[in-house]
Amino acid sequence: MKISSFIKKEPVLIAAAILACTSLCIIRPSFDVVINAIDFRVLSLLFCLMGIIAAFRSVNVLDAFACKVLKICKSETGVFFALTFLVFFVSMLVTNDVALLTFVPISLIICGKASFSRRKCIELVVIETLAANLGSCVTPMGNPQNLFLYSFYGMSAGDFFPTVLKICVPSMILLALAVLKASDKKKKIVVNVEPVKVQSPVKTAVYTAVLVLILLSVFRVVDYRISLVVCIVCIALLNYKLFTKIDYCLLLTFTGFFIFTGCISTVPAVSDFLRNMLETPLSCYLTGIVTSQVISNVPAALLLAGFTSFSAPLLLAVNVGGLGTLIASLASVISYKLYNSWKDEHPANEKSPSYMAVFTIYNVIFLAIIGVVAWLLYLVF
Repeated sequence: MKISSFIKKEPVLIAAAILACTSLCIIRPSFDVVINAIDFRVLSLLFCLMGIIAAFRSVNVLDAFACKVLKICKSETGVFFALTFLVFFVSMLVTNDVALLTFVPISLIICGKASFSRRKCIELVVIETLAANLGSCVTPMGNPQNLFLYSFYGMSAGDFFPTVLKICVPSMILLALAVLKASDKKKKIVVNVEPVKVQSPVKTAVYTAVLVLILLSVFRVVDYRISLVVCIVCIALLNYKLFTKIDYCLLLTFTGFFIFTGCISTVPAVSDFLRNMLETPLSCYLTGIVTSQVISNVPAALLLAGFTSFSAPLLLAVNVGGLGTLIASLASVISYKLYNSWKDEHPANEKSPSYMAVFTIYNVIFLAIIGVVAWLLYLVF
C-alpha cells in the first residue's frame, strides 16, 4: 500500500502518531510516565473483542441470523424495521463497526432485489448507521470509547447502564419514527435471501465460550490477562488467519492518544486549560459533543477523560457526539464507503439526493433531539 493511500485510509492513526511523537519530543516525559499512560487492559480487551468478533464472522453466525429474520418480512416497512433493529441490537455485542460491515452489504443486496428507489437505499443505510452508533452505546463493549471510559473510571454496571439508557430509550423511539417515515408499509415485497448455514458448530461453541470469558473480563469478574491468553491460544489453534482480521491500526491509535494525553497532563498550563473547559457537568457534556464532531468520538474520549471526574456526562457526550458530522463516529465512514462502492456498481436510473445530504439531515435531527433529551434525563434521574 502506498503511503498516500495509507494516510487517506487511517487519518486518525496518523494524527495520533504525530501528536504522540510531538509531545514526546517537546515534553520529554520519563519512561514511567509513558508506560503508565498506556492502558494495557483496554488494549488487551479491544484485541480480544476484535479477534472473537472476526471468529464469529468467519463461521457465518451473523449472516445466518440475519437471513432467518429477513425471511419473515412481508413489507417494505418490515424490512426497514428488521434491518434497523438487527443493527441496533447486534451492535451492542459486536461493536458498531462490525454491525455495519455485516448488515449494510446485506441491506444493499436486498435493496436491489426488492427494487427499492435510490433514495430508499440511502435512507436505509443512513438509518442503519444511526442504529449502529446508538445501539453500540448501550454496552461497555459496544464501541471503543465505552470500553475505555468503563475501564478508565472504574465504572460498575450500576454506574454505566443507568447512564446509557438515557440515550437508548429515546433512540429506539426516534429510530422507529424514522423507519415509519422512510418506508411504505403498504408496499408488499418478498425478500429472496439464500439461506446461510453456520459453518462449524464446534468452533462456534468454542468462540461463544471465549466471548463469555471476555465479557466477564470486561465486567472485572475475570482477570483480563487470562482472557487475552485464552483468546490468543484459541485463535491460533482454530483459525490463525483471524489474526490478520484484527484492526491493529485502532490499537495503535489508542496507544498514540494514551501517550499524548499522558504527556500533556504533565504540563500544568495545558491540563489547567482542559480542566477549566470541563469544570461542570454541562460544560463537560457540551465539550465532549463538540470535540467529537471535529476529531470523532473515540479520540475525544481518550483526550478528555484524564481532565474531568464527570464520568457520566462525558460518557453521554461521546456517544451522543457520534451523531452529527460524518467523522463524528468512524463507523459512519464505513457505511459511507460501503454505499459508495455499491453505488458505483449500480448506477441509478432516477434522480436522487446525495448520500451526504440525507446523512446530514438525519444526523442533525437526531443529534438535536437526543442531545437535549439525554441531558434532561440526566438532570432528572
